[in-house]
Amino acid sequence: MCWKLRRLHEACAKGEIKGHTLVDIGSGPTIYQLLSAFEHFQEVIMTDYLEINRQELKMWLNNEPGVFDWSPYFEYVCKLEGKGESWKEKQKRLRECVSRVIPVDIHQSSPLGREVASGSIDCLVSSFCLEACSPSLVAFHKALENVVGLLKPQGHFLWIGALEESYYLAGEARLSVLPVTEDMVKKALSKAKCVVREFSTYSMTPSMKVGVDDVSGIFFAWAQKDAAK
Repeated sequence: MCWKLRRLHEACAKGEIKGHTLVDIGSGPTIYQLLSAFEHFQEVIMTDYLEINRQELKMWLNNEPGVFDWSPYFEYVCKLEGKGESWKEKQKRLRECVSRVIPVDIHQSSPLGREVASGSIDCLVSSFCLEACSPSLVAFHKALENVVGLLKPQGHFLWIGALEESYYLAGEARLSVLPVTEDMVKKALSKAKCVVREFSTYSMTPSMKVGVDDVSGIFFAWAQKDAAK
């Protein structure tokens, strides 16, 4: 987790990733992927395909009892930023910055339907979504093109995903994942008319492989949509 948070922090600290609206594609029930980027935008929109995940996000945004405690993640990012601020202040700002939690379907040409127009977004974040929700490489490429279509020309995309993962366990369910390599991800970004600004990977150590999946590593990509698209 620390590796992912550092990559996101370092990309956002360069000062280029900013604007009005940030959209998190396939948020799941998590918020860690937003902790650096949201500071540079006026509005954050969170999305997920599953109602149960959207409900969990809304419960956290409303500070309801029993929600997951993200304070260690806020504390870590505050240390990375080095401003000496309280994690509680950062948490308060994120809750205030999120305007909506809405459905998403990455396999539709307009993934957010009528809620958000194509070509209107300054920046996207996505974490472990596209490869987990695509049944084939063709579907993966198309889903990426659909998602990138939400961006303005030269809009930014901060993308975290799994490398060479074919399944993961969710309770007793074994869910399939499209195994992708670094080369496959870079080619998909190029096909979607994106320029890769940064790309890094992290290999899972044997001690981190606890039997819930077969992932070999994680990738982080900072890409930028072609200016002409």
